[in-house]
Amino acid sequence: MSDHDTPAQAAKKLFIKTYGCQMNVYDSQRMAEAMGAEGYVLTENQSEADMVLLNTCHIREKAAEKLYSDLGRLKPLKAERPDLKIGVAGCVAQAEGEEIVRRMPVVDLVVGPQTYHRLPAMVRGEAPKIITDFPEEDKFDHLPQQRATRRAPAAFLTVQEGCDKFCAFCVVPYTRGAEVSRPVERIMREARDLVARGVREITLLGQNVNGWHGMGEDGREWGFGRLIRALGEAEGLERIRYTTSHPNDMADDLIEAHRDVPQLMPYLHLPVQSGSDRILKAMNRKHTAEQYLRLIDRIRDARPDIMLTSDFIVGFPGETDQDHQDTLRLIEQVDFGTAFSFKYSPRPGTPAYERAEVDGAVADARLQELQALLTRQQKAAQEGMVGRTVGVLLEKQGREAGQMIGKSDYLHSVFVDTTTAQIGDLLQVRIIESASNSLHGKIVSAT
Repeated sequence: MSDHDTPAQAAKKLFIKTYGCQMNVYDSQRMAEAMGAEGYVLTENQSEADMVLLNTCHIREKAAEKLYSDLGRLKPLKAERPDLKIGVAGCVAQAEGEEIVRRMPVVDLVVGPQTYHRLPAMVRGEAPKIITDFPEEDKFDHLPQQRATRRAPAAFLTVQEGCDKFCAFCVVPYTRGAEVSRPVERIMREARDLVARGVREITLLGQNVNGWHGMGEDGREWGFGRLIRALGEAEGLERIRYTTSHPNDMADDLIEAHRDVPQLMPYLHLPVQSGSDRILKAMNRKHTAEQYLRLIDRIRDARPDIMLTSDFIVGFPGETDQDHQDTLRLIEQVDFGTAFSFKYSPRPGTPAYERAEVDGAVADARLQELQALLTRQQKAAQEGMVGRTVGVLLEKQGREAGQMIGKSDYLHSVFVDTTTAQIGDLLQVRIIESASNSLHGKIVSAT
């Protein structure tokens, strides 16, 4: 090699920033694998990247604003290195498309969440600069085979995308499209591949994951409960979780799977959004507060130790003080282990967008009251774990020497003192202390 030659096979570096939900985390992993086939390796240093990819979320207004702020901060890097490629993927890309390039000319490509299998061709200049359509082909059929590299002990697996529920506040049906379920054979193949690469826990993902239905290996259509039973039979898969669900799709077979499948963790995230029937109707949720409560009773009958979490929107257009009190009453009746709560965020294109908003100060006060109640319930749930022995899957080193952190059966973060345990170990741990957002445990035995 002469002094003027450069290595022909030098790897290009890809930096990915992921906003929003777990499905975006999964999508980012798959895009990284697709670009890996093009010679890109991941880097955590944005300044050394040959390509920066921002995988966006459109659920809340500030998420879109953050994208434009991040793109603004990339301008000097692009000016310094004009060959740097900047891409925007995900739901903001789907919703705003050409507007992103118009506002931010530094962007080289825009790709929606259903078409990211075309990302390599876009980078090579063999496809349009902006692709935000909903293609007929399944993107998973066109992604490269996942590389046989070792994985973290817990992983995500998308089984369903899109949503047909059309809640009045939600952009998902417009950015992710209609509900599509992946076939059983492909899900099982990917699950077995993950297990072979060291994964012991899989979280099944979907915008409406419990609405999944697909052709099974026996030639019959399966519901989500049947899929979980099949995964429970997969050798080496020790834990199964799923998110996010809709109350109207909690079918009998899925409730029974919580009773019958030991690998299915005793944890369920089941968004209700409001405890007011009037607001639930305005949201187009298609269930009442009483129907939700009776569903919770059935789930707890099947799995008495299950920990329940939920989502709440405060200050939805038209919400009154009485509606707010109805929501607080539902929270008290259910007694959640934790929950996510937000002030209503108007999203363009949704049915609720043009409706008159609740006064901001009123909504803020209601949110504080609701979050205070949820915080008390979370604290009580964590303190109730003290003295119990639970399974804990170790996922990373702790902040201090001789400490490791993992997730309990109930998705609590648990830290243990050990010098012998390894990442990926599944242990029986007795909880000895509850901290603000974690638990401290003592190892009893390996599982």
